[in-house]
Order: sequence, then structure tokens, then C-alpha cells
Amino acid sequence: MLLPRLALLAALTLATGAAAATLDGLAVDVTNTSEPVLCAEKDNVSINFASPEVRTFRIEAAHPVYVGHMRQDSWEPDWTACEDISAETSNHPHPTMSNLYESPELRVTGLSYTHFWRPSDVTVRIGDRAEKNIHMMQILKRRQGREDEVLVLYPADGYWRIKPLPPAHLGWSAYGSSFLVGPVTMEQRPIVDLKEVAFDPASMTFTLAFTAGGKATVAVKDLTEERLNLEVAFDRAIAGKPFAALRSMYVTEFNADVARIAAREENARAWREEPIMGFGKARATDVWMGRLIPSRHNTSAPDMMFNRFRAAPASAN
Repeated sequence: MLLPRLALLAALTLATGAAAATLDGLAVDVTNTSEPVLCAEKDNVSINFASPEVRTFRIEAAHPVYVGHMRQDSWEPDWTACEDISAETSNHPHPTMSNLYESPELRVTGLSYTHFWRPSDVTVRIGDRAEKNIHMMQILKRRQGREDEVLVLYPADGYWRIKPLPPAHLGWSAYGSSFLVGPVTMEQRPIVDLKEVAFDPASMTFTLAFTAGGKATVAVKDLTEERLNLEVAFDRAIAGKPFAALRSMYVTEFNADVARIAAREENARAWREEPIMGFGKARATDVWMGRLIPSRHNTSAPDMMFNRFRAAPASAN
């Protein structure tokens, strides 16, 4: 058992830098509503975060602990044992792409599909420009003569994906788990219903307006070849439903975008570590979700950390 524990310690160190636990963070309710599947192309993992007090928190994506040993990646879809979906049913006409913003350091694109699973009339704003029918926003970081995609947001259902800049030895890395920010509700699957998304390229900050009322800011605070940090702030706490959720995929330990979870529970002196599908619930200040061994599915996809939960508004944080 020593080697797995050492590997987990290394993963936590990679995911959180010098601070392995926030210690003074607000404890939130963490619940697992995941369901087992055989199909690797279904998001069956759901980890929900709820608290009637939280006003700010952090989401971090960090490369998996084994990324330094990788020499090749794997990100092709795996339709094995998928009964009701396939490559054919999941193929859609190529989307229309438009550049919403460009600078020497950044490019923001908007993709519009002829069909999307959920109708939406979300307004997307960048400066004085306002667009409708944007189903996916892409943020691409420009550096050293290349572009690296680091963030996508689906305004129509509120899903996000983030990843750090790719390791130099790979040159590219995959997305894996998705997450939701805001009041999470069910509509065939968990969603966040957005009314408007505004993006300020200068501060790298999104401002979200929720259809049910209330707003949030999501700011990119750190973007390196090791991690990407988002700082989330709500204008008011979200009561009665989750304020965030992680969505991912697990079939087996070697075929998963997330396979394990570690929670630093309230007042605990050590991390609680479990396979993701066996986890039930916890009150925790820090939650890491990721992989300790390479997966055949999205091998380079990042681990995720949710922590720094605070009841104070952003101006007082």
C-alpha cells in the first residue's frame, strides 16, 4: 500500500503547489451521484458541491502525476460497449467558427452548431460585441509563435473544461473532466442555466448572469505549464442546490478521465482517499479528483481540485 500512497501524495503536491490543504477553508457538502456505465463516451461521474454560505472558491486543473513519463497520448473516442450512441450518432455538421477577439497574446473563438442538445438564447459579450447562438467559446493562449487552447465554455448548458499549457515534451494535452459553476439543476443531465456570458480579455475574467437570478465572476488567475487556476466569486450564496459540480467519465481504473478522489474533511488531520465510484459524501474543505495511473482515455487530461471555499465576498477575500 506504500507506493499508491506515495503516488497520491505526489499527485496532491502537483495539484496544489506548496499548500496541500487550505486548513482555514469553509467545509462544504460533497456528494457523489455517479452511476456505473460500460461506455467510455458517457459522463457518468457527478460530484456535487453545496453550501448556503459559499461566495468564493477556487478550481484548479493540474497535469496528472505521471505526465512527465508520458511519451505518447491517447484521446480518440472509445465506442466500445456503447449501446445507444456511436460515432455515427455523435457526428454533427462542422460548426461555424468566428473570431470574437484577437490580440498578440490571446484569441477567443465562438462555435455555432446547426443542432445542439439544448436550445438556448444566451448572449455572449466581449467588449461592445454581442453575439447569440454561440454554443462553444474557446480561449487560446498565444506564445512563442503557437496557440494553445486552454479553456472552453458551453454557454447553452454551462459546462466548462480547462487545462494547463501543455508540457514541453508532449506539445499538446487533452481535456478530460468538465465542471459546472452556478446553481446546478437537472434537465436530462445536470446543467447551469445561463442568461448572459461576458468576457473581459484584459483581466481574463468571465461574468455570468444566471437565468434564475444572480451573477458570478470566473477569473483566470494562474496559467502555466503546470496548472490553470480559476477564482470564482458569486454575488450571493446559492442555497438549496449545488453551487458547482464536476462531471466526468469512469469505466475502469485504466479507462477513465477521473478514477480517484481525495477529500480533506472538516477538522481532519489527514486526507480521505478512495476510488471515485466508491465515494459517498463528505464535508470537506479541499477535494482532489484525478488519476494515479495512466488511462487509455484522454491520458494527459488534468486532475482537478476544488478548494478555498469562503463565505466572504470577493472584495473582502
